[in-house]
Amino acid sequence: MAVRSAFQQLLTDTAHARGWTFIPEVAKHSTVPGRASIRPDGVVRDENTLPRGYWEAKDSADSLDAEIAKKKSRGYPLNNIIFEDTREAVLIQNKNEVLRVDLQNPQKLADLLNEFYRHTEPEIEEFSHAVEDFGTRVPELARGLQDLIADAHASNRKFQEAFTAFFTLCQSSLNPNISQAAVDEMLIQHILTERLFRTIFDQAEFTRKNAIAAEVEKVIDALASRAFNRGEYLRGLNPFYRAIEDAARFAADFTEKQHFLNTVYERFFQGYSIRTADTHGIVYTPQPIVDFMCASVAEVLEKEFGLTLGSPGVNILDPCTGTGNFIVNLMRRIPKKDLKRVYKEQLFANEVMLMPYYIAALNIEHAYYELTGEYEPFEGLCFVDTLDMAEHQQGHFEFVTESNTKRVEREKDAKITLIIGNPPYNAWQEYQNDNNQNRKYKIIDDRVKLTYAKQSLATNKNALSDMYVKFFRWATDRLVPRSGVVCFVSNNSFVDQAPFDGMRKSIAECYTRVYHVDLHGNVRKNPKLSGTTHNVFGIQVGVGITVAVRDTKHRDPRIMYHRVPETWRRDEKCKYLAEAASVAGVEWTLLEPDGKYNWLLLENADEFSSFLNLGSKRTKSGMDANAIFSTYSRGLETARDEWLYGFDAQDLEVKARRLTENYNSEVDRYNRGGRPPSLDSFVTNDVSVVQWCSKLKEMLRRGVHSKFSRANIRSAEYRPFTKVTTYLDSTLNHRLGIMPSAFPAGKEKSNALICCTNHSQIPFSVLATAVIPDVAIGGRPGQCFPFYIYNEEGANRRENITDWALDKFRKKYKNSTISKWDIFHYVYAILHHAGYREKFAENLKRELPRIPFAGGGV
Repeated sequence: MAVRSAFQQLLTDTAHARGWTFIPEVAKHSTVPGRASIRPDGVVRDENTLPRGYWEAKDSADSLDAEIAKKKSRGYPLNNIIFEDTREAVLIQNKNEVLRVDLQNPQKLADLLNEFYRHTEPEIEEFSHAVEDFGTRVPELARGLQDLIADAHASNRKFQEAFTAFFTLCQSSLNPNISQAAVDEMLIQHILTERLFRTIFDQAEFTRKNAIAAEVEKVIDALASRAFNRGEYLRGLNPFYRAIEDAARFAADFTEKQHFLNTVYERFFQGYSIRTADTHGIVYTPQPIVDFMCASVAEVLEKEFGLTLGSPGVNILDPCTGTGNFIVNLMRRIPKKDLKRVYKEQLFANEVMLMPYYIAALNIEHAYYELTGEYEPFEGLCFVDTLDMAEHQQGHFEFVTESNTKRVEREKDAKITLIIGNPPYNAWQEYQNDNNQNRKYKIIDDRVKLTYAKQSLATNKNALSDMYVKFFRWATDRLVPRSGVVCFVSNNSFVDQAPFDGMRKSIAECYTRVYHVDLHGNVRKNPKLSGTTHNVFGIQVGVGITVAVRDTKHRDPRIMYHRVPETWRRDEKCKYLAEAASVAGVEWTLLEPDGKYNWLLLENADEFSSFLNLGSKRTKSGMDANAIFSTYSRGLETARDEWLYGFDAQDLEVKARRLTENYNSEVDRYNRGGRPPSLDSFVTNDVSVVQWCSKLKEMLRRGVHSKFSRANIRSAEYRPFTKVTTYLDSTLNHRLGIMPSAFPAGKEKSNALICCTNHSQIPFSVLATAVIPDVAIGGRPGQCFPFYIYNEEGANRRENITDWALDKFRKKYKNSTISKWDIFHYVYAILHHAGYREKFAENLKRELPRIPFAGGGV
């Protein structure tokens, strides 16, 4: 056994060096018809999840040749497999023995492994080449389809009628603001990938049986009514299709096909539409995470409620099902005596993107067939935007087709017990001109504002716009006041970052047991890590698994936390989850949140909290005066720096005048066009005309014009020691903050500000300036504390340091001559103090600075 584990580790390490993964004891179908499934001791999978070789370990007391003969008769794969008995190893490839070595000879062992890894099936090699070519061929064909569809919109009446009907369905069912381009994209996805569903899953009648696919086919049939032959057009992709279909043969059972197609699907979107992949977070959940989460919810259902996944009344929902992996995994855990009832009555899943919806339908229905021997359509799968269902709480709405509407209504009526899944991780786009921003949901967004944002002590709450935050809010509202479980794998910034303090408070109040496994992987916070090797999703933000339990019988709420080592690589994290199996196998730490809703307390938190507030929301809103500065804000945020900053005032004037004219022209065009409701479809995406942001779009919606004024050209500091000019305008700037009050016209040289940048992903920084600072003067958005505040006309100048602070300093030092300027300079000095910044580095990443008196804390 000692040698077996060493050999397993050897395969793990050597596979990892190639970017592949070793997985122990994975069951698969026998190659001999009618034989039971087999379980080799290990399989090596490549980056496309395809099996590249197998390993079978035997005891040294056995006859190795006899054991090989037994495994051959049982249908073990013989394309590339190592048999070894701790003393000798035999490599069989393409059913023939190609090498037999003495394991005590290091060079022979190295030769064996080199030959093992060198072997490539022709189909896999062809697939690898096809995947490399896919990135260039698919976008090219997609552009060609876009042109064909554009022509059909203009001249094909049959297509126009069919498209209009489908487009209206999508607007009423999926998104009232959905654009024509987005629906065109759905058609393109279907045309390019429909063949794969039919061939890989052997579903020749898929497009006829699936209700949504049938609706899409109507539109495509209309498109094909004029000189468009789908097969002829896609002939250029035949090599790729064939390569996928041939490689899929190596995915011997349906589960392997499922993993394989997930990989193909991710590659499709990264090659076909990076924007779509970015908006929806197209990254599929690694199987060890799915296994851990599904086992965990089964565990807590039994432990906390005495229920199983098959118990009557345990209604299960995956709100963003992707390709259906969570539902399939849960089905395999449901007792067979309960599966038919649960499948027909208690399982629900939603998906809003066309391709994964198709795959989910095939996956789930095939899994049921494998488990029961019967085919039943999965009536619990809805083609719908989960968050949109909250918008449609009242009344009856159509959801694409009559059958889909019935499914949605049945789901809405169900009393959900368990919500599980992987919500989209994308937060927001940087430029509104991309027209790629996530959709706004009035009800859910308002709920986030009234709960997470309202209870937050943070100043900057932009991070609460992240989609996963909205899904946590939605899931809690869907569950409460009933008892039940929510289990998500998501961005886990909410665990320790400042903007999420209100979210932490709400979660702690709504749930009685919270388990969180911190899988790290925040590349932005720790640049020594690599997203591709250390993050379980290959993304830039940290990831965690949350299991939140609500049991009204509990009287002792608990927050349980476990953090894996930060330097662990992706495969080490997945291995840990596989070994832990569920929350029952994790060594938990009980967290004791403080009064500011912090779960992970810092070493110097108590000392830091005893210092004077530099600024506070209560003081800023006039509720008290217990801070050094009365008010503060972020710096100037233009959202169009190319237009509204410049080194030369004359050049800036030219740009600002042109932007003003262009924007006003858009306002006039909008009014002439009848003020269409979808601004994203109306505005031009050309940044050389107008660079849009959400605020400027709102100004457009309200019909607000801008008037150029030379007096709005001001001095500014864009980055440290980088003096420029800027154009300060309430319409064209995204956010002005308190800059008009700190630097009113004619008073530019009569103020000074301290600008602090405290951010979770970069070290704390501070500088002072006598001109308007940019929002990211320190590299990330920070806060600015001016010495003076004026009214908008430049009169009524008043000091921004509070009398409360002045009294505190005078009493502390027993010196009545201390002035507010003295305090201002003292604050600036403390914020540069090396000892202070080193000792409280982590505190300064979470909240605004606090100021100690000299001699204390530094």
